[in-house]
Amino acid sequence: MIAATLFLGFGVLLAAGVPVGICLGLAGAFAIWLADQSIMAMPTNVYAGIAKYPLIAIPMFVLVGCVFERTGVALRLVRFASAIVGAGRGALASVAVLVAMVLGGITGSGPANSAAVGQVMTKAMVEDGYPRPFIASTVGAAAATDILIPPSIAFIVYAVLVPGVSVPAIFAAGMIPGVLAGLFIIGAVVAISIVKDFGGKARQTEALRVWQTFKEAIWGLMAPVVILGGMRIGIFTPTEAAVVAVFFGLFVGFVVYRSLTLRDVYEMLVEAGEISAVILIVVALATVFAWSTSTLGIVRPIAEWVVGLGFGSAGTLALLTLFLIIVGMFLDGISIFLILLPILLPIAATFGWDLTWFGVVLTMMIAIGQFTPPMAVNLMVSCRIAGVPMESTIPWVTWMVLAMTAAAACVMAVPDIAMWLPRAMGLS
Repeated sequence: MIAATLFLGFGVLLAAGVPVGICLGLAGAFAIWLADQSIMAMPTNVYAGIAKYPLIAIPMFVLVGCVFERTGVALRLVRFASAIVGAGRGALASVAVLVAMVLGGITGSGPANSAAVGQVMTKAMVEDGYPRPFIASTVGAAAATDILIPPSIAFIVYAVLVPGVSVPAIFAAGMIPGVLAGLFIIGAVVAISIVKDFGGKARQTEALRVWQTFKEAIWGLMAPVVILGGMRIGIFTPTEAAVVAVFFGLFVGFVVYRSLTLRDVYEMLVEAGEISAVILIVVALATVFAWSTSTLGIVRPIAEWVVGLGFGSAGTLALLTLFLIIVGMFLDGISIFLILLPILLPIAATFGWDLTWFGVVLTMMIAIGQFTPPMAVNLMVSCRIAGVPMESTIPWVTWMVLAMTAAAACVMAVPDIAMWLPRAMGLS
């Protein structure tokens, strides 16, 4: 009865429009009170939820995204990718996906990635003959690769919550699946563009030369190399890598591109502080929810029920895939991890799944939910920039959902797609 009250209370509060973090904290506290447990342990659990060293990286990676969004990196990446891909049907759509993948190695936030790519690509794609709903679908889907290609805030939270999973290992494990997801999306948008004759309509006002545009974009391309390369060779930890990336971005903005001012720095600090505060408040209050499920003994019966359905390893994974895609339509990845990991980890242990690989699979499911209507956060941003209602994207975004689901199925069927790189790097 109390378990039902816990989840029902959370659902009612969420439906009423209460912020996710508050929903988690209130539902967990109410369940603990109903069970006549010690409510005074709640402040300690809230503090313990965020008193973890790896979480320091979150505000820094958020700030990195803000810095690079304002330096003009996205525009230079677009010019470089356009020079490589050229013109024609599906060319600019492919460029949008490629740029989103590179920015995914910088920003760590899907909605921020969607906004940056959408602002740069929408006008050019409209002039090149792409319909606005298709543009919004492409940008929203491409931005979802952000939480797979490191640095990923979702991966950091997962590694903090799951014993035995390190941040560098899951960063490395997400790299190839993230690229694979991007390639599958490119395949979908190019196929649609060829069939529907999208793209290749704008006049070429200038010939973009690969070497010239590469020199302009090199600083943006180096950011993921600095972040991941420094961690790989042991110069700094993931948390220190985030700080280094901030100073690298400021150097690019002030010295190389000269596109930043001191006022920009103030505004970026405020923006990053607000976003980080929201994330960490959700983490802290979700700890109360997770603590209540553990204290009340809710986790084990649910996990045993799922295992007891008799679907086996593959069937259970397929069931979880469908469930997580649906949940991902309504909640962000961090909230999903905090709510569901206490239930999902015992299931993973029962079937002997590698927890690093499992984290990548879960994140791919969450990424699909981020651009699947009706509550897709990435798609909301791209639709707002493109000036179209979300329902108009359904004919196009459906194919991209199927494409990324196919990429996730490949990772599920062949775990080495995710695990080869961390093994090769000596991280797993």
